[in-house]
Amino acid sequence: MYKTSMLEQEYKKKLITADQAAAMIKNDSRIHFGLGLGTVKDIDAALAKRASELRNIEIVSTVGVRSTPFETYLATDSNEQVRFSSAHFNAFDRGMSKNGRCWYIPMMFNELPVYWQHNNSGLDVACFQVAPMDKHGNFNIGPQVADIWGVIKSAKTIIVEVNENMPIAHGHQTQLNLYGVDYVVEGSNSPMDELPTKAPSEIDKKIAEFVVSKIKSHSTLQLGIGALPGCIGSMLADSDVRNINAHTEMFVDAYVDLFEAGKLTGNKPVDKGKAVYTFAGGTKRLYDFIDDNPICCSAPVDYVNSIATVSQIDNFVSINSCIQVDLYGQVCSETAGAQQISGTGGQLDFVLGAYASKGGNSFLCTPSVRTLKDGTKESLIRPMLTEGSIVTTPRTATNFVVTEYGIANLKGKNTWERAELLINIAHPDFRDQLVKEAEKMGIWKNTSKITY
Repeated sequence: MYKTSMLEQEYKKKLITADQAAAMIKNDSRIHFGLGLGTVKDIDAALAKRASELRNIEIVSTVGVRSTPFETYLATDSNEQVRFSSAHFNAFDRGMSKNGRCWYIPMMFNELPVYWQHNNSGLDVACFQVAPMDKHGNFNIGPQVADIWGVIKSAKTIIVEVNENMPIAHGHQTQLNLYGVDYVVEGSNSPMDELPTKAPSEIDKKIAEFVVSKIKSHSTLQLGIGALPGCIGSMLADSDVRNINAHTEMFVDAYVDLFEAGKLTGNKPVDKGKAVYTFAGGTKRLYDFIDDNPICCSAPVDYVNSIATVSQIDNFVSINSCIQVDLYGQVCSETAGAQQISGTGGQLDFVLGAYASKGGNSFLCTPSVRTLKDGTKESLIRPMLTEGSIVTTPRTATNFVVTEYGIANLKGKNTWERAELLINIAHPDFRDQLVKEAEKMGIWKNTSKITY
C-alpha cells in the first residue's frame, strides 16, 4: 500500500495536459515526436495550436506509423517556424519533403540509438506514446523498442503520452519506469494507426513464387512491408514448408498468417521460441496478436539488425524490395533519382547477415519495369543507376536479385556474368538495349556469353 501510495503521488505530480506539454516546447529546440505506433497525437495537436508562436523548431521522428500528417506540419507554413527530419521516410514525410519541409537523416538503422546520444547535441524534448502505467510504475512502450533508448538517453526532458490502445509488447527493454519520466500526459486514447496490406499484383505473385521456391523448412524470415511480403507469407502458409521462424526489423501481418497456419514456431537457436522484431506496423489484427503475447519479442534495433546476431541463425532468409538495380549489381532501395522515397533501414545489415548465416540467402525484389505517367515503360534493371540514386546495397554485398522473370544470384560472379544474369531477368523488351549498353561499358561481349 505504501508503494502504491508513493507511485500515485509521483504520478499525480508529473501529470500534465497536452496543452501544458506543448507549452514546454521552446523556440530554438529539437523535439522527437516518437517512433512506430508511438508517435504522439495529442501533444502534436496541442503544439499545432501554438503555430503562430513557433520559431526555429526541429521535429524529428523515426519510422512513424501514421494515417495522417503531423498537425504541427499542417498548422505551419515555413521552416522558420518548424522544420522536420525523419530517420525513415513514410508517405507523409515524402509529402513534406516535396514541399521543402522535411529532410532525411542518412544512417544505418542499427546505429541510430548511438546517433541520438553522440551527434547533433542530443534532443531537447522526447515525446512518445506508451501504454498505461502498471502497478509497479512501469509504462510499456509498445511494439517499437527500435532506437527508443537512444532517444530517451539523449533527451533532456521525457514526456510520455498514455494511450490505452497501445499493444503491450513483450521483449527486451520494453518498460520505462515512472521515475525515468519527467511528465505524463493522459491522451485521448485514439486507435492505433493501421498500415493495411495491399492486394498483390500478378507481378508480385510471380516474384513471390520464385522466392518461395528457394525457402526451405527450418528457415528464419526477415520480411518488409508491402504487398510482396504479404504474398510470400500467404504462399508459405499454404505450402509444405514448416517450422518458420521470425527475426525481422519490421513485424507485419504476414507473420500472423504463418502463425495461424501452424508454420511460425520460433524453434531456432537464438531467442528460442520467440518471434523477434524491432518495430511493428500493420492492421489491428497484427496489434491484437502482439498484445501481451509472450511469443512476440520486441528488441532494440542494434541487437535485431546486428550482422553478428543474424549470422548466428542458420537458414536465415532476408526478403526486401528495391527500386532499381544496375548491371554491376548495385541496388537502390531508397530514392527515385534525387527524390527520397524511403530510408536505408536495415537492408544492408540483413543482406550481409543472411549471407553469413549457414544456409542463408537474401533476396532483393523488384518488378522488371515501371509505367510512367505517359504510359511508357522504363526498365528497373538499368545499365547504371539513375543519376542521383543512392546505393543502398553495394554490388559487393548483393546476393539474389528477383523480378517476375526469374532470379539472378550475383554472389561470386564477375562483372560480365552479373550483366548476363541481370539482363536475363530484365523485361524482354529491354534486353537487347541492355546488351548494347553493357558492351559500351565494357562488361559484356558475345564471346563472354554463358554457355553452361
